Amino acid sequence: MSKPLPHKIAVMGAGSWGTTFAKVLADAVSDQDIPVQIWARREEAAREINERHTNSRYLRDTKLPTNISASAQIAEVLTGADLVVLAIPSQSLREELAKFVQYFEQDVVLLSLMKGLERGTDLRMSEVMAEVTGIPADRIAVLSGPNLAMEIAREQPTASVVACSNAQTAHWIAQLCSAPYFRPYTNDDVLGVELGGIVKNIIALAVGMCDGMGMGDNTKSTVITRGLAETTRLVLALGGRLETLSGLSGLGDLVATCSSSLSRNNTAGRLLGQGLFLEEVNDRMSQTAEGIKSARAVLDLSTSHQVDMPITESVVMVLEGTLSVENMAERLLSRELKSEGELQK
Repeated sequence: MSKPLPHKIAVMGAGSWGTTFAKVLADAVSDQDIPVQIWARREEAAREINERHTNSRYLRDTKLPTNISASAQIAEVLTGADLVVLAIPSQSLREELAKFVQYFEQDVVLLSLMKGLERGTDLRMSEVMAEVTGIPADRIAVLSGPNLAMEIAREQPTASVVACSNAQTAHWIAQLCSAPYFRPYTNDDVLGVELGGIVKNIIALAVGMCDGMGMGDNTKSTVITRGLAETTRLVLALGGRLETLSGLSGLGDLVATCSSSLSRNNTAGRLLGQGLFLEEVNDRMSQTAEGIKSARAVLDLSTSHQVDMPITESVVMVLEGTLSVENMAERLLSRELKSEGELQK
């Protein structure tokens, strides 16, 4: 028996990706009379979305569908929503969920757009969601892939992966976000999909650093390829599947994030490579570069599972001030020689 269509979809977060995905959803369900409502922290952002159908701070002059509305009131947005999409900074999730949970409908399905590990617990976002809300895994899903928000807002074609332990839930969400320019696939490897999306941000920081220092395409290609290898080692060690990392949420997301000037993490890395201090980089960034926030947690997770992640380790050392950007490449190249195919070490 197929799951009925939702009465309403709530998107918690009015940043670039939250607003863009709300547009994807609204375009996908435009002929089904399903309202999509965005929760915005700022009253003025909600007012702009409602009155002008734009979110110019993040998406410039992109016009939003008329079946999108917004509010700064949590209760108003969540009441009646059968699908709740979470698009807030990962390190704020636990605190925000504590405010949201009292307004959730009884059988609500949660979808995470977030790509981070919680500092202090090393939990993935789906694990934080389950812990705080008590909602079972078959109603918690994640979405990941090559999701550069501005390109999708401009309706440039892309694909992504909806992952959930329950195939019916994943398919239900995929149907709801299947727009003419957005193609969702499904997967049940939640761990692999989430970790691919998390670690690629750290690799993108490293690639950005190389770019900022004026290094060429050979260097950046090497970092991307070896970054995929260490991401794969971690995923396999924690029980994820190898084929997930060759898909959209692994290789696809990694290439997009490492290669594009639209990537926040690539931009942050490039600024570090140009000699800016971390505080200066954070001041220049209008949105969160999740790799900066999650890098230490990823390294701690890899250490606890005895997984070698030299690029991640080097990025953390740069972020924490124990390694200069200039010495990062030398540190990586001076490592012990080994076979390229050694995934388990």
